[in-house]
Amino acid sequence: MNLGEVLHNARISAGLSLDDLASMTSVRAGLLGEMEKNNFSHCGGDIYARGHLRNIAPKIGLEPSQLVEMYNAEHSAESRSINEMLVENNVARVPHEKKRMSWKVPAMASLVIILVLAVVQIVISNVNSSTSSKPTATASESAAPAPTASPSNAANTSTSPKSSSSSSASSSPSPSEAASNTTAAATNGVKMTIAAARGSSQIDIVVDGQHVDKGSIFQGESKSFEAKTSIAIYFSNPAGLDVTVNGKLLPPLGGQNQEVRRTFR
Repeated sequence: MNLGEVLHNARISAGLSLDDLASMTSVRAGLLGEMEKNNFSHCGGDIYARGHLRNIAPKIGLEPSQLVEMYNAEHSAESRSINEMLVENNVARVPHEKKRMSWKVPAMASLVIILVLAVVQIVISNVNSSTSSKPTATASESAAPAPTASPSNAANTSTSPKSSSSSSASSSPSPSEAASNTTAAATNGVKMTIAAARGSSQIDIVVDGQHVDKGSIFQGESKSFEAKTSIAIYFSNPAGLDVTVNGKLLPPLGGQNQEVRRTFR
């Protein structure tokens, strides 16, 4: 039985829910759930994890030292075997004699480099020679005769400003069409999707000035909101969440266990 299972069984035996234990220890219910799944990656390091365990132990009828010893054995990065410490101090490391590089290796490498350079030089010379052998066009051949304007073309030219002005006038939207387009753009509002892809978080969502959701979003959950004017958010762990606004996935809004407040309009 691992440490997470011990925590879970002890809490159930004590008749406490995750929310009850969270209110008694000031540890988030989402983090308590992860600890019971034997996941201590979001505790903030070994020191904070041990502090949470010492805080939780008396509430569920366990000895703090017992939980800390299990944590050190299963999760602590500080606990290492004696053999690893001996290897680090060069005591148990098997000595290996350094092999001397043969002179043939650099000699072969130099030969290959010389051959490659020679091939490149030959290719460049062939390209330059083929380019120089192409005939160049004379100035008289390249110069094209200027077209002469006929009377009919002149007439068409004189009437073109009127036609262009009429076409531009017909293509510009009327005031009523512009107003309808503005109204349609304003009614689109704000659409937001929050997905707990990499961890859990506390959230507080305010849509158009009204609180619509306040509590926890656990890893794997996804919630969507839609507003006419604005959506205000609060996250306690923005690094674990993916936020999409109006179909666009935003970059992370903050770091792990960092409190963030934002408003989108």
